Amino acid sequence: MPIKELLKTLVLPKKGRRSEADKAHASAPEFIRLRRQHSALESAINALGVQRLDQCPDHGIDGFKRYVALAIAARNIQRLGAVLREQAQQQANRRRGPYQKAA
Repeated sequence: MPIKELLKTLVLPKKGRRSEADKAHASAPEFIRLRRQHSALESAINALGVQRLDQCPDHGIDGFKRYVALAIAARNIQRLGAVLREQAQQQANRRRGPYQKAA
């Protein structure tokens, strides 16, 4: 089944020389919005690759599904830790006040 039948709007730009119709399609607000979402998705996929999702040691589809679920859970825990560290740093900065220690 071609991808055009599965998706309403394709967000990957055409390579090489583009026609006027392709240029108009790529400058449409819906295309630009979806293209930005695609970049965020690629970033999330890269973050999962850092969690070693690129190599699955489990066998079979059930093992793969379990491995993906654990990688996503690990990434969420990592992200929560980063948010908590940032909040703690902001709270410490508020307590310290506008004056910093001299270096």
